[in-house]
Amino acid sequence: MNTIRQFHDVINDSDGYARRLKNDSGKKILGYFCSYTPEEIIHAAGIHPLRLFGTRSAIAHADAHLQAYSCSLVRGVLEEALAGRLEFLDGAVFPHTCDSIQRLSDIWRLNLKFSFHSDVVLPVKLDTSSARQYMGDVLRKFKRELEMDLGLSITDAQLSKSIKTFNTIKRALGKIYRLRSANPGLIAGADVYALVKSAMIMDRADAAEKLTAVADQLEKTKAAGADSGKRIVLSGGLCDHADIYSIIEKSGGAVVWDDLCTGSRYFEGLVSEGGDPIEALADRFTERVVCPAKHSSITARGDGIVGIAKEHRASGVIFLLLKFCDPHSFDYPYMKEMLDREGVPSMLMEIEQDLPSEGQLSTRFEAFIEMLR
Repeated sequence: MNTIRQFHDVINDSDGYARRLKNDSGKKILGYFCSYTPEEIIHAAGIHPLRLFGTRSAIAHADAHLQAYSCSLVRGVLEEALAGRLEFLDGAVFPHTCDSIQRLSDIWRLNLKFSFHSDVVLPVKLDTSSARQYMGDVLRKFKRELEMDLGLSITDAQLSKSIKTFNTIKRALGKIYRLRSANPGLIAGADVYALVKSAMIMDRADAAEKLTAVADQLEKTKAAGADSGKRIVLSGGLCDHADIYSIIEKSGGAVVWDDLCTGSRYFEGLVSEGGDPIEALADRFTERVVCPAKHSSITARGDGIVGIAKEHRASGVIFLLLKFCDPHSFDYPYMKEMLDREGVPSMLMEIEQDLPSEGQLSTRFEAFIEMLR
């Protein structure tokens, strides 16, 4: 499908895409690091929100500021900024997720000269009586910061329009995921990866239109055959490797769903399109599928992965954990225990920005997939 090729082109040169977007539209661009970023507010201000990933370049500058045991995402993005390769940014937004992101915010503020900088300190415990009120207050504060620092105004009408655009993207991605789960041979895992990642990079109106077209086209496509392999669910934080999907497929697996920050956690949970838009965003952030940096109940994360495995008839779960990611590492043992209790096999793979050789990955994946029923 030629349309999907366009998404691969975007992710293969995301910086080039951002520069062209800025030159052509004149829009300011704000970088962000986490799916808890209130993109709708940034977009409603007429600013382009751009998710920042790591780097494939050698780390030469970031090690002067961060320990070697910081995750490759944090080190990689700092490297890109210090090397001057993110010169097209007008600022960055740092949601409070993990300690590494917070330290990155401090280093960024002290060593880089982008015009806008904001820490969005969302509540960690989401099951308290005050959490929902606090969530709304934080979002309103962020909106005021944008308006004051950039000299603009964000109306409720603009915010509601942005919410609808982002909901269109989320609906399309959810539809594509459900179609793939029903028929994993319909679309390659690497293509789905390109669609999701592009949604965090592209002009959002363009992304909404193109993703909807892809979802509708896939829906019309005749079944591509029986399940193409053992049904696999991926779980973890950020997965920025198209090769992972291809290697799993070559090893006899088929990724049918995920619990990734760069996957279903990004698009699940629509924002209400009626009422006060800030209140609607606060509801979504409070009620969405949690990541391990947030807390909604003692078993929320485990219940979530077990529910995904059952709903999508997973033969097994592969945990892809970014090396040195403390929140996910702390979560892993009890999530594995809950899967074990339900008879769902799982394996753990630690990854960094640079993957091991394909041979090493194939050996690990093949050994796991061959044991699945």
